[in-house]
Amino acid sequence: MKKRMLVIINPISGVGRQKKIEQLLENNLDRDLFDYQIRYTEYIHHGTTLAREGAMQGFDIITAVGGDGSVNDVIAGIHGSDATLGIIPCGSGNGLARCMRIPLTPALAIRVLNQDNPGTIDTITLNDKFFVASIAGVGFDAFIARLMKSAKVRGFSAYLNLILREYPSYESKDYHLVVDGREYDRKAWFITFANSNQFGYNAAVAPKAKLDDGLIDISIVDKIPIEHAAITTPLVYANHFELSQHVEMLKAHEVWVAGNVDKWVNIDGEGENVGNELHFVNHQQSLKIMKRDLKHPLLSKEATVALTNFQKKIHP
Repeated sequence: MKKRMLVIINPISGVGRQKKIEQLLENNLDRDLFDYQIRYTEYIHHGTTLAREGAMQGFDIITAVGGDGSVNDVIAGIHGSDATLGIIPCGSGNGLARCMRIPLTPALAIRVLNQDNPGTIDTITLNDKFFVASIAGVGFDAFIARLMKSAKVRGFSAYLNLILREYPSYESKDYHLVVDGREYDRKAWFITFANSNQFGYNAAVAPKAKLDDGLIDISIVDKIPIEHAAITTPLVYANHFELSQHVEMLKAHEVWVAGNVDKWVNIDGEGENVGNELHFVNHQQSLKIMKRDLKHPLLSKEATVALTNFQKKIHP
């Protein structure tokens, strides 16, 4: 029996890859496996409503087409149902997709769905209201996410420009953390609470994080002096952020945080006004999701060779 798939498309996410998704689905989705319908979001968090309706209507798979924020909306909608999450990454950061090694090329991401390889990953709840699939953060991280929420231009360049503009003036703040019962007082520029290993853009701020280990990876980061940026930045992209002298890393099942004076939290790339006190809890293997089967290639051997040769011509 075919599985029913609802595809929820955020028409304004990321950098425009979602605009051709209807044709890509027609050309690449295995119609022997799936019957599908498409819905477009029309306002902020509309994806949650559409996903909830789809789950109630008995769709087996609810696929988010967009960035981490769009994925988060769908997760909130299918929570507690039997629906499985699918991802076609079309955002700018795409942290969860990168962590799961889902290709950023939409046609190849659709072929991941064709592998029909469901599995489970953890999720994190925040204040029993918000869901975190990839990463949450307070401090400078949340401040930038708040600014990005109202930015007219998305993408890495806009994100980097905001960081460079706001870096000099944003100071570290005092936080009180209770990490699985142990108390910590820390002055931090930002603190991340990670399920996946990265913000997106392959920036691995929690390089040891695993999606199914039942733990939250906490990165407490003090403000990095300009003169140390040339050393610290490569560590982020080499999956060794823990080697920086400005970083302290912890793991926990449950975390309480007091002192979030800005009240804002970065939740999967989107800024949300959550409040001064925060409560994070990991829920192990609580989300059903379509995973990539790395044992089977997404392209034929001939196509792989052609793509490799093409890449060599571009980057000899």
